[in-house]
Amino acid sequence: MNILQINSSARPFANGKGSYSTRIANELVQGLVASNPGSTVTVRDLGLAPHPVLDGAALQALHTPAEHRTPEQSARVALDDQLISELMAADAVVLGVPMYNFGIPSQLKNWIDAIARAGATFRYTEKGPQGLVTGKTVYVVLASGGKHRGQPTDNVAPYLQVTLGFLGMTDIRFVYVEGVAMGPDAEASAIAAAQAEIVRLLKAA
Repeated sequence: MNILQINSSARPFANGKGSYSTRIANELVQGLVASNPGSTVTVRDLGLAPHPVLDGAALQALHTPAEHRTPEQSARVALDDQLISELMAADAVVLGVPMYNFGIPSQLKNWIDAIARAGATFRYTEKGPQGLVTGKTVYVVLASGGKHRGQPTDNVAPYLQVTLGFLGMTDIRFVYVEGVAMGPDAEASAIAAAQAEIVRLLKAA
């Protein structure tokens, strides 16, 4: 199994402290590897190494035929190409996603903007758009200080379901780490619930 782990928290995680989404994503990946000996893991930490934003220069580079691109444009497109190659090679994708102001981190949005490319990860047909990133299981570790699951304030899960589904990734499994800012007991309960959900998902896989 080829596993792609995308961490998008701006907070680092080290020595058992820091980002909750990265911590639980790490544990999920460890469980996947234990269940699938010989697996390979590729980790992209977008907090430590942010991907460049999709700006006017990047759009111009993407829409310039390859043979006419400047060296700078070719280098910019190559950055996105690498992310797409990693995604297409993966059997399982693990996203560590903290909720920031009721949305996803800008770091993750930049990754999504990079991988969502017509002709590469989706295409338009006479019957409408068709996702080309198929046959993958996506695990989303969604961390939040409050509790938003199933509430109007949860904009993250619906957004990711629509966006990833548009690209062909429809097998999406969420692991919530919610309420971590609501006191020590709530934090401990959130982590324990997330760990229990990981066990359940791995048994069902």
